[in-house]
Amino acid sequence: MIESLLIANRGEIACRIVRTARRMGVRTVAVCSEVDRNALHARLADEAVVIGPASARESYLNIGAILKAARETGAAAVHPGYGFLSENADFAQACRDDGLVFVGPSPDAIRAMGSKSASKEIMRTAGVPLVPGYHGADQDPAVLQRAADGIGYPVLVKASAGGGGRGMRVVERADQFEAAVAAAKREAKAAFGDDTVLIEKYLQRPRHVEVQVFGDSHGNAIHLFERDCSIQRRHQKVFEESPAPGLPDATRRAMGAAAVAAAKAIDYSGAGTVEFLLGQDGGFYFIEMNTRLQVEHPVTELVTGLDLVEWQLRVASGEPLPLRQDDVRQDGHAIEVRLYAEDPGRGFLPQTGTLNRLTMPAEGPHVRVDTGVREGDAISVHYDPMIAKLIVWDHDRPAAVRRLTKALAATVIGGVNTNRQYLLEIAAHPAFAAGEVDTGFIDRHAGDLLPSSQPASDRVLALAACQVLIERRAAVAAAAARSADPWSPWNLTNGWRLNGEAVETVRFRDGDAPVEIAVRHRGAGWRLTLPGGEMDASAEAEADGTLAADLGGRRIRAAVIADGDTVIVMDGGRAHRLLRHDPAAAAAQDTGGGKLTSPMPGKIVRVLAKAGDTVRRGTPLIVLEAMKMEHTIAAPGDGTVERIAFQVGDMVEEGVELVAISAT
Repeated sequence: MIESLLIANRGEIACRIVRTARRMGVRTVAVCSEVDRNALHARLADEAVVIGPASARESYLNIGAILKAARETGAAAVHPGYGFLSENADFAQACRDDGLVFVGPSPDAIRAMGSKSASKEIMRTAGVPLVPGYHGADQDPAVLQRAADGIGYPVLVKASAGGGGRGMRVVERADQFEAAVAAAKREAKAAFGDDTVLIEKYLQRPRHVEVQVFGDSHGNAIHLFERDCSIQRRHQKVFEESPAPGLPDATRRAMGAAAVAAAKAIDYSGAGTVEFLLGQDGGFYFIEMNTRLQVEHPVTELVTGLDLVEWQLRVASGEPLPLRQDDVRQDGHAIEVRLYAEDPGRGFLPQTGTLNRLTMPAEGPHVRVDTGVREGDAISVHYDPMIAKLIVWDHDRPAAVRRLTKALAATVIGGVNTNRQYLLEIAAHPAFAAGEVDTGFIDRHAGDLLPSSQPASDRVLALAACQVLIERRAAVAAAAARSADPWSPWNLTNGWRLNGEAVETVRFRDGDAPVEIAVRHRGAGWRLTLPGGEMDASAEAEADGTLAADLGGRRIRAAVIADGDTVIVMDGGRAHRLLRHDPAAAAAQDTGGGKLTSPMPGKIVRVLAKAGDTVRRGTPLIVLEAMKMEHTIAAPGDGTVERIAFQVGDMVEEGVELVAISAT
């Protein structure tokens, strides 16, 4: 068995590998960038080595630095996790050349499946069904255009070396093809160093079903059943579950057999995933093979009772697979969701900031949380904005769905916008409950998943006001303690005034609407004048940060997070965001009408306009790269470009002016 393991990754997957290695008695070494030196994965490992600056290219993608860390710490093996170098054949070979065990397949297997074009030919020879498409090496734009025209629209342009939705575009019409290919190639080059693309027929309303496979160095290969990953946004998985709902047993067996055939075709060793598209007619087609552990592997672990990282370490140590195909059992139903720092209300823009509140549901037989962050950690622009994976299990799918909604409702995250509520809306949707899932689910139900914002209820406003009043009380008490006369009546926190009852006002902005709440002190509590009438209230902050309040004689507990000018009330499984409102400051604020600002930190990768250009609303002006994705910044209205503030290659912060436009 491997005695010491270097983990060439970060975040939740590095933490997850450490936990299994520790249980098996394997010493672990973490690598980290300079900004990650205090990250959770670096703290959990037995040893941690700083290998470079924040940029992934200079740290987590730096093969030389990782191998140097392995030599200096005496590591015997390297686990690549997923992402970064996990599917890099040169890295796998470099590990072997340095005398290290690479916890993964052979470099030849990675190369065979690393090119989507080459992998299609291997699968064709192995008898695995393929989606009609062009997988050739000739990347001449005219050749690609003719191939797409011949396949028939819509088509899918996909980075040959890619994954995770990067370098991928759906093209509905021939006149959109050239621009889509250019964008896909640009994104693929930035993410994978290879801009080769392939073209495939885009199936209407397919399901995305993948099969977990495992092989060893003794010629054995089995599958560990399937996962349905159909609910996706921009080709990135949002929900994953096992078993796939409504999948006929005959289809399940056929897909499992095809996946094993795919693994055996390349003498595969270790964990891998064979991904298929499942058509409405029941036919399934090979998409790609991921030669690594997948983000969604926990759902397989929960329904099989197996530890896939343990299997990886045993297979990498030369042991045969622990079980035969007939020994593997599938029990119950598991679902995984990915909690991201992103703002669904602003086109899912990734968010940066400090996690000033992070409360996850209690773990146990039914709930698992995989995370690489703690309360107080920062989500930075340098890496993927995933906060945690939330995985639930129960005896059947309806029970698992109920578990998921309850777990999401118990999740409290402050400091950054997240997709928590969005995930909750999907989990609670009748179509999801019915198992009506396919890759068009999110587009089809977008209106239900992102409903128009409703005004805050009196209950929400009362909770927010209580939070502000508690903060004011604490601030006055602290000032009194510091003063020369702490017992002065002017330092009282009960609203006492010399000439009668005082009324103070708590002001919020609920969306675009200002809200004023009049407050009269009543003993240890307050009488609040809310839009719907008066309410007696009292509240206190508990040790875990939860607000325990009495509202009109009703005792409730809710998470209320104050983050600067923002107050987030999480009550009844929903989150409502309010802004503390200062009318004087708002009146004085310069709205900068003609300025187009950056919605997030990132790097300018394209400038599509110049000073003097006349533009219309929606005209693309700048392409910003952040957190591994490209974001197009468009003109908010008709006008003339007065100034472009940045050039290609410049790094920008959130809120800085990018373009000045004069209205026409």
